[in-house]
Amino acid sequence: MPGDVSSQLKRRRQAVADRWNLGDQAVVIGAGELVPIPGRDDRTYPFRAHSEYFYLTDRERPGGVLAYDPDEGWLDFVRPVSREELLWEGAPPDGQAGVPLDELEAWLDRHHRQGRPVANLGAPAPAAAGAVADQTLGDRTAELRRALNHVRRQKDPVELERMRAAERATAAGFAAIVPLITAGRTERDIQIELEAEFFRRGADSLAFDTIVAGGTNSGVLHFPPTGKALGDGELVLIDAGGEVRGYASDVTRTYPVSGSFTPEQAALHDLVDRAGQAATSRCAAGIEFRELHRTAALLIAEGLVDFGLLRGRPESLVQSGAVTLFFPHGIGHMVGLGVRDAGEVLPGREPEPGLPGLRADLPLLAGHVVTIEPRLYFVPALLADPDTRASLRDQVNWERADGLTGFGGIRIENNVLITDDGHEVLTADIPILG
Repeated sequence: MPGDVSSQLKRRRQAVADRWNLGDQAVVIGAGELVPIPGRDDRTYPFRAHSEYFYLTDRERPGGVLAYDPDEGWLDFVRPVSREELLWEGAPPDGQAGVPLDELEAWLDRHHRQGRPVANLGAPAPAAAGAVADQTLGDRTAELRRALNHVRRQKDPVELERMRAAERATAAGFAAIVPLITAGRTERDIQIELEAEFFRRGADSLAFDTIVAGGTNSGVLHFPPTGKALGDGELVLIDAGGEVRGYASDVTRTYPVSGSFTPEQAALHDLVDRAGQAATSRCAAGIEFRELHRTAALLIAEGLVDFGLLRGRPESLVQSGAVTLFFPHGIGHMVGLGVRDAGEVLPGREPEPGLPGLRADLPLLAGHVVTIEPRLYFVPALLADPDTRASLRDQVNWERADGLTGFGGIRIENNVLITDDGHEVLTADIPILG
C-alpha cells in the first residue's frame, strides 16, 4: 500500500477514535457480503464494501470486519483467501493482511462476557451478528455513525486526488459526446460513447447509472437511456460520472439537440445557470447547506416571475411551495466516497415551509465536497394535480404552465470543494454549453 494511503488510514482511524471517545464500549464495522443475483446460478452482483468499512481500510473485499476497542485499538479481521477464489477470480495482494475472521466470534464473546456493549456500523458483522444484535445500542449507535460521518465528510489529500482523477475522466467523456448530440442519435448511443471515454481516460467504474434523457424524458429525474432518438428542438439532459477507487464525480449538463436553444429554452437554461452560480458563490466554511438551496430558490423565483410563470414576491413564492413545484428537490448532496457521501440531516433540524427535503442539512466545513445542481422541471403529473392548482391558483400562471408540459427539464450540476478561504469548483473544466 502506498505510504500516503497508509498514513491517511492511520490518521482517519485516529480521528474517528478521538471523536468517538469510547469508554467500555467497542465497535465493529462490517464490509458486507457478496449478494447472489436471483435465478442466475452462482453469479453475484459486483461487490462494493460498505463505505464506512472502505473509508477505514481502503479494501474492497467481502467478509471483512474492522473492530475498535479503546484498550486494544484497531483490529482488522479478514477472511482468508480460499483456493476457489484464487482459481476463479484471483485475489487482491492484501487479501490475507489482518487477523483471521474466525477469531472474531471469540473476540465478541469476550466482550459480551465482560458486559461491554458492542455497536455494529457498516454492514452486519458475519458469524457473530447475534452477539452484536443482543447489545444493540440504539441512539448511541446513531451517535457513533454521526461522529464517523463528521470525520468522513472532510476529504484528505488521497481522497481529493481520486476525486480529481474521476473528474478528469468525466470531463473527457462529456467533451467526447458533445459533437455527437444531433437529431437521430439515440439516448443509448450517447451513453455508450460517454461511458467508453470515461474508462479510456482512467475511470475504473461508473459513479452511478448514467442518465441520458431527451425531450420529455428530461423531465424525469433519473431517466435510464433508451433507444429513443433525439429530435430537433429538444433538450437532452445528461447526468453521469466516472469513479476512481471508490471516489466519484457527478456532473449534469443540459444541451440543445439542434445546437442552439429556442428563446424559451435559452431563458430557462440561463436562469438555472445563474441560480447555480449564485449558490456556488456562497459556498464557504460555516455556511449552512440549506442557505445554498434558499439562495438558488429565491433567484429561480425571481426569474420565473420575469418569465411570466409565477406571480408574487420571491420570498412568498418559496415559502408557499410554488418554486418547489418546478424545483422539486434540494440543491445537492455530499459527494466523494460514492455519489452520496456521508450527508445527513443533523438532529433537531426541522424542514422549512416550502423547501423540499434536503439530503444534507448541516454547516459546511473546509474539506467538504458538495454538488450544486439547481433545476427546473415541467412534470405533467405535478402540474395536473387539482389540489396543487387550487392551493397555488394565485401564484402560478396556469395557462403558461400548461403550455410547458412537454418542455421536459433542465439541470446543471457541479462538484464544489469547500476550502479554508472559500471554494473550488472541481468540475469547472466541463463547459456548461459544450
